[in-house]
Amino acid sequence: MMDRAVFPEDVEFHPAEEPHHPEGSSTMLGFWIYLMSDCLIFAVLFAVHAVFGASYAAGPAPKDIFELELVAINTAVLLLSSITFGFAMLRMHMGDKKGTLIWLGITGVFGVIFLAVEIYEFTHLISIGATPQRSAFLSSFFTLVGTHGLHVTFGTIWLVTMMVQVWKFGLIEANQRRLSCLSMFWHFLDVIWIGVFTFVYLLGVLQ
Repeated sequence: MMDRAVFPEDVEFHPAEEPHHPEGSSTMLGFWIYLMSDCLIFAVLFAVHAVFGASYAAGPAPKDIFELELVAINTAVLLLSSITFGFAMLRMHMGDKKGTLIWLGITGVFGVIFLAVEIYEFTHLISIGATPQRSAFLSSFFTLVGTHGLHVTFGTIWLVTMMVQVWKFGLIEANQRRLSCLSMFWHFLDVIWIGVFTFVYLLGVLQ
């Protein structure tokens, strides 16, 4: 008996599998896009301060209210936190869970110190009448520095959350990916603060 003829419609086609796109790649790309949007926000705030930074409205000027030594110390604290975060990432790549947690903890302490000094500065300025409503200069100053402070606050909360995740689940791939994103975010805040210290505080006092 002859075999049944095989027609094209009888043939099963098995298309090649779709190329696999690792979750990590899309996550990092999405986070880079977020950082670029944040760059635009800070660029606008810097531009606004450049325009209104000399509009004192008979109020205090930067040299009258800024404690440059204190701001310099706070800048050093934030820069040190970036270094300690780098050590945490090194320990993470070595698979050292305990070492990663220790350096993340140190970074978090530096972040809290930075925020405490910034809150002190804001409180002191308000107590002497240098409020955001006093002049365009102070409005732009509080907005720019406050926005950066909110980012550091968010970063510190994120850091504590990641410490809990690493402590509970270890240095799994997902946690390493999230720590890499947080590391980029933290270093980004350091770069922004260098701009704030240079253009807002230092140049403001020297004017």
